[in-house]
Amino acid sequence: MEIKEGLSSEDFQSVKNNKELLALIGEKNEACKKVKKTIIYNEELRLLQIELVKLQRWISNTNQRVAIIFEGRDAAGKGGNIRRFMEHLNPRSSRLVALNKPTEIEKGQWYFQRYIKELPNPGEIVFFDRSWYNRAVVEPVMGFCSDQQYKEFLVQVPEFEHMMYEDGVVIIKFWLSISKDEQLRRFEGRKENPLKRWKFSPVDKQGQILWDRYTHYKGEMFSKTHTSYSPWMMIKTNDKKVARLEAIRHVLSQFDYEDKEAKTILTPDPNVVMRYYRSNTNID
Repeated sequence: MEIKEGLSSEDFQSVKNNKELLALIGEKNEACKKVKKTIIYNEELRLLQIELVKLQRWISNTNQRVAIIFEGRDAAGKGGNIRRFMEHLNPRSSRLVALNKPTEIEKGQWYFQRYIKELPNPGEIVFFDRSWYNRAVVEPVMGFCSDQQYKEFLVQVPEFEHMMYEDGVVIIKFWLSISKDEQLRRFEGRKENPLKRWKFSPVDKQGQILWDRYTHYKGEMFSKTHTSYSPWMMIKTNDKKVARLEAIRHVLSQFDYEDKEAKTILTPDPNVVMRYYRSNTNID
């Protein structure tokens, strides 16, 4: 018997739950694989977010201070990742930091000063959508800082992070890695989608034009700021959904929180998440 492509309304009415729906999809053509992948993703995300809620409760009860940094080229998925992390967290003890360009007063301050006041308080998780690492890649590429400022930053940042480490702040640094072709595809999608058009800026256009310069400064950043106490974790993000799940898994794997009995795997896929020096095939 030839099976029709896709699912009919009768098919949907015949199933009672996701398990039966997945079984039905398994009988169907390739066109249904995307539906199956989405169902599995949503269930995995739900299970991992349950663990994030447990982790946050433990962090709050034990007065831990956790800073999670998301860096990467434009359109790599920083905001989307952070949204899935924060979706069900208590806003009283979690916070997003996405700073605008520095004011004239801030330009005259020590570079790290405006970031210090954003660091986590006891019992708090802070998510940085870009961070002090703006000065490692974006600023030198775009000419927003002098060569002297750039060099001083690379000398100071390991010491800055070591002071935080010694004081008990847990720093997790993610670099979201995206290929040039996929970045272009996402830029085009932003321009076409009225809900995402605000994300597209003149700086985005330069991301493709100056791709090789970004690559150079990215490499310099890793070589100068990847340390044993504050390592860089690379995440391949051409597949957004996989990247989101694996980023959450990595964070959960870093803590021995209470009631850590998940109904899914908490160890990240080493082919998606890896320390920078283990990444022998860079897509960006």
